[in-house]
Amino acid sequence: MDAYVVFGNPIGHSKSPLIHRLFAEQTGQHLDYRTALAPLDDFPAFARAFFRAGRGANVTVPFKEQAFALADSLTERARRAGAVNTLARRDDGTLLGDNTDGAGLVRDLTVNCGLELRGKRILLLGAGGAVRGVLEPLLAEQPEVVVIANRTVAKAEQLVHEFADLGPVSASGFDWLEEAVDVIINATSASLSGELPPIAPSLIARDHTFCYDMMYAKAPTAFCHWAGEHGAVRAVDGLGMLVEQAAEAFLLWRGVRPDSAPVLAEMRRQLAMS
Repeated sequence: MDAYVVFGNPIGHSKSPLIHRLFAEQTGQHLDYRTALAPLDDFPAFARAFFRAGRGANVTVPFKEQAFALADSLTERARRAGAVNTLARRDDGTLLGDNTDGAGLVRDLTVNCGLELRGKRILLLGAGGAVRGVLEPLLAEQPEVVVIANRTVAKAEQLVHEFADLGPVSASGFDWLEEAVDVIINATSASLSGELPPIAPSLIARDHTFCYDMMYAKAPTAFCHWAGEHGAVRAVDGLGMLVEQAAEAFLLWRGVRPDSAPVLAEMRRQLAMS
């Protein structure tokens, strides 16, 4: 049976084994998917040992950049992201590195949430790896503009420099912005500690602003709660992104796209019960 893992440290909390088990059952694929606690001091050797027989791996914190360096070849979206969250062993033994985070986000927004991104003004909060990983797929949707807001504006400006060839993208400080936008995506980790990025409520137009938090939790995240309080037409957390990026990886590995909707519904049910 083909072996797959998710590399991380820590990793015990990962939902990936359950998600991929549900995908496999649904599509009639036979595979063994487990967590793998990778050592912080020698990820490459640990990963190479797995891939002597293993077929594929998801990669989570803090190994996405090391996985990027480990891959023998990269998809364009992984190259742009500068990080890899999915590895696949090819028939010749080489490793292909992909990044499915951005595709997962876009699919959750457009398919699960029914959101049209073309021509929209999109505000991305943060300028770290999460933003880097989603810029290429977001810009491919042809928004009017993607504004990257960050405390350290120079980090946002660096991303603008790297991605400006793909579409209209600009940099900003958090406190520079006041005019309402169509979509606000929180790519900071502030929700993990119950905090908020320091942005103005005037960014939300009560008749059309959609808010999205890449983090997820049993209860609405701090950002989703803030968005609802200030009149966002909808505030959605990132559980769908988690499931959709996994579906992209499953497609790469197995050549079949699972139906993510029932899996997302099951993950939401389990999260509510936890």
